[in-house]
Amino acid sequence: MNWAAIWRGRLSWQRLLPFLAWRSQVNGETLRADFNAGLTGGLILVPQAVAFASIAGMPPEYGLYAAMVPVVIAALFGSSLQMVAGPTTAISIMVFASLSPMAEPGSEAFVQLALTLSFLTGLIMLALGAMRLGTLMNFVSHSVVIGFTAGAAMLIASSQVKYFFGLDMPRGANFPQVMKYFGTHLDQVNPWVIAVAMLTLLTSLLTRTYLPRVPHMIAALLAGSCLAAVLNYFFGVERTGIGTLAAIPRGLPPLSTPDLSADSIRLVLPVAIALAILSLTEAMSVARALALKTEQRIDTNQEFVGQGLSNMFGSFFSAYPSSGSFNRSGLNLESGARTPLAAIFSVLVLLVIVQFVAPLARYLPLASMAAVLFLVAWGLVDIPHIIDVIRSNREEAVVLVTTFLSTLFLNLEFAIYVGVLLSLLLYLNRTSRPMMSDVKPSPDESHYHFTADSELPDCPQMKILSLNGSVFFGAVEHVQHTMMDVDARTPTQKFLLLACPGVNFIDLAGGQLLAQEARRRRRLGGDLFIFNMRDAPREALRRDGHEQVIGDDNFIPLGVLDPIGEIFDRLDPKVCATCTRRIFRQCGDMPSPTAPAGPLVQG
Repeated sequence: MNWAAIWRGRLSWQRLLPFLAWRSQVNGETLRADFNAGLTGGLILVPQAVAFASIAGMPPEYGLYAAMVPVVIAALFGSSLQMVAGPTTAISIMVFASLSPMAEPGSEAFVQLALTLSFLTGLIMLALGAMRLGTLMNFVSHSVVIGFTAGAAMLIASSQVKYFFGLDMPRGANFPQVMKYFGTHLDQVNPWVIAVAMLTLLTSLLTRTYLPRVPHMIAALLAGSCLAAVLNYFFGVERTGIGTLAAIPRGLPPLSTPDLSADSIRLVLPVAIALAILSLTEAMSVARALALKTEQRIDTNQEFVGQGLSNMFGSFFSAYPSSGSFNRSGLNLESGARTPLAAIFSVLVLLVIVQFVAPLARYLPLASMAAVLFLVAWGLVDIPHIIDVIRSNREEAVVLVTTFLSTLFLNLEFAIYVGVLLSLLLYLNRTSRPMMSDVKPSPDESHYHFTADSELPDCPQMKILSLNGSVFFGAVEHVQHTMMDVDARTPTQKFLLLACPGVNFIDLAGGQLLAQEARRRRRLGGDLFIFNMRDAPREALRRDGHEQVIGDDNFIPLGVLDPIGEIFDRLDPKVCATCTRRIFRQCGDMPSPTAPAGPLVQG
C-alpha cells in the first residue's frame, strides 16, 4: 500500500476542504464549549446585524442575511478557529459611502448593487488566495494589528456609551464627538439604565471568576434582562427609559442573483477592488489578533479563500459584503469557543431566534448588550503586548501608536492603510541598510574565521567587512558608501575582503556595484575579494556577467580553512616588513619589523 500517496492525497483534501484539519479536535467537551459560545454569539448577533444593515443603507433584514450563509462558509473554509465573519462597521460604512451615489439607499437598485459588490469582492479575494498571494499580508506587522485592534476596541466601546449610560446621543457620532458629548452631558445620564448595565457587567465578571463552567455572558444578559423587566414593571418604561431591542423580522434569507452584466461590473468593480483590500486587511487583522492570544497558526492564503467564498456564496443568499468581525470574534473567544463550530452554532441560534423566539428578544435591554460589548472591547486591548512594543522598539511603537490614533480619530480603512504603509517604509528602511560589520580574524583557532569581538587592530593594507543582508537596488547606496568610507579613512587599505554568509540575494544593481568596486580598487592598486557567498547570489553575478569582472579567483569558498592565505601573497611585502600589527597567521612567519613604519603602521 502506497502510504505516501495516501498522505499526499490527505493533504490535498485538507487544502480543498480545510475543515477536515480540525474535525479531529471535536469532542463532547469542545461541542459544549462551542455551543455555549454560539448561543452567546447568536444572541448578540441579532441587534448588531440590524444595526450594521442600517449603517450600510440596506433594509434591516439584510443584516441578518449577511450573518447567516457567509458566516458558515467562512468558518468551514478559513483557517482561524475562533474568527467569526459577517457584517462589520467598516464594511457597512464603505458599502454605504460607495453605493449611495449610484442608487437610493434601501432601494431595490441599491440592494442589487450591494449583492453584485459582494460577488465581485469575493471573486477578487478568492483569486488572490488561489494565486497564493497571502504572503502580501506578511508586510503588515504585529504592531499594526495590535494598534488597530486596540483602536477598534475603543470604537466598539464608544459606540455603546449611549446605551450604557442612557444618553440621547446623536446618531453616527465619531469617537471624539462621543467623548465630547459624554463629558458635557454627564448630568443627563440615566441611573436606571446604568443600574441594568452595571448589574450585567458585574454578573459577567463574577460568573467568569467563581463559576467558570457557566456561560458568563449569557448569565449576565439574563440578569440584566430580569432587572430591566422588574424596573419597567414597577416604575414604567417612561420613567426608567430602559430600552430593549426592536422587533426582529422573521424569515430565512431568500435566494438572490447578483447582476453580472457588463454595465454593473464596470460600475462596481473599482469599489470591489478597494473593498477586497479592506476586507482582507480587516479579516487578517482579526485572525492575527486572535492568534496572538491562542498561539494558533494562521494560513493567510486559506483565509483569503474562505473570505472570498463566503462573499461569493453570500451574494446568492441576499448577503451584502462581509469580513472578519472584531467584536463578534472577540466575544466568540471570550465565550470559550474552541473550533469554528461555534460560529456555525451562532447561525443556528440566530435562525431559531428569527423564526421562533423573536418576540422574546424584545425583552433584551440595550444596556445589557452595551455592557457585554464593553467586556469584549476590553478583552481586545492587548496591554502586555502594547507595553512590550513601546519598551523594546521605538520604530514599531510609532507604528502602533499611529495606527491606534488613526483608528480613533480618522477611520478604520485609513488607519489600516496608514499602518501598512508605515510597516512597509520601516521594512524598506531596514532592508536598504544591510548590516556591514568590521571584523578581524578570530584569535581562537577553533572559532569561525572572523569575529567582531577580537579587539585586534586593522591590517594597514586590507579591510575585512562582514556583509549581512540583500544587496539590491535599495541597498546599493548604503553598501557603496560603507565600502568607499574604508579607503577614505585609511587610504592605504586598498584591499577589501567581504565576508558574505548572510547575503541571500543580489539583483542587477547590486552586481553592478560589486563589479564597479572591484574595478575601482584595482585602479587604486588593490582588489576586492568575496568570501563565503552562497550559490544563489553568486549565480546571479555569473548570469549578469559580474562574476567575470570581479574575477573567479577572487571568490573564496567556505571550504577554504584560511581565506587570508588566498590573499596574503598579493599584499605589498614592503609594508608587511615594517608592520607591527601582525594580526594574520601568515604575519607570524615573517621576520620582525626592521624599522619603525611611521604613521602607516602605528597603533
